Amino acid sequence: MAVPDSVDPAAWLAEQIRQGDPGFYRWLKGAAARLARRQADEQLAERMRRIHAEHDGTYGAPRMTAELRAAGMRVNHKRVERLMREHGIAGLHLRKKVRTTIPEPDTAPVADLLQRDFTAERPNTRYVGDITYLPAGGGRFLYLATVVDLYSRRLAGWSIADHMRTELVVDALQAAAQTRGGRLDGAVFHSDNGAQYCSQEFTRACRQLGVTRSRGAVGTSADNAAAESFNASLKRETLQGTHGWPDARTARLAVFGWITRYNTIRHSRLGQLSPIDYEKTADNLKPAA
Repeated sequence: MAVPDSVDPAAWLAEQIRQGDPGFYRWLKGAAARLARRQADEQLAERMRRIHAEHDGTYGAPRMTAELRAAGMRVNHKRVERLMREHGIAGLHLRKKVRTTIPEPDTAPVADLLQRDFTAERPNTRYVGDITYLPAGGGRFLYLATVVDLYSRRLAGWSIADHMRTELVVDALQAAAQTRGGRLDGAVFHSDNGAQYCSQEFTRACRQLGVTRSRGAVGTSADNAAAESFNASLKRETLQGTHGWPDARTARLAVFGWITRYNTIRHSRLGQLSPIDYEKTADNLKPAA
């Protein structure tokens, strides 16, 4: 129920009271709840605007939802989509995309153990990973595989190569294990359904390192939004609006420098601590098992 635009609000209210319309009284009773919802939406929209600005206007609804959930907010992706639409908050749509997720048929199903909850209560318990391409001049690409700890958002492991063979993601996972003392016992690693993550070679590597695998639904980027968000930030901040690096060496140096800074500089979402320092605030860095 709403006051018609052409009617004086005071006169309309008096008429509704005179008629004793039950619908009016139900509408009136819910006024406080509607006001609270509007205020909550405005506060959330303002926070979304800040996140959107911090990430140079690149975040769409999936990454925005992941960012909010990573900050501890319980938000529904449909609400995020609605508020972004209502407030004119739109992500960046790339005109050209290199496909890095190629599903491998006839693989054994692996459950989604995260269900879009991209948080962790302590380090070395829940990780996400993905592959992204790095334009390296002359139409050539390098490929970066990442392993991100959901507690601190620390990049615990990574690997760069000029191919997307399974060894790329295995090397990244093994690098994360070295960061954590050699093994990842009991930790969950979540990925998309790319052929590399579905391969028997990667399955063996997870088993050897004590990792429990988790995968999102096929063709649903939101199920791995935290990993995609990390890779998008890396590329945006290293490329700074350019289309690529002049050569592979320059690309490698830029990415290496960014990763070193990222893990050691202060982040607002971590209370102005670096990911490495934030992990020190946990009771102890113990194996996940």
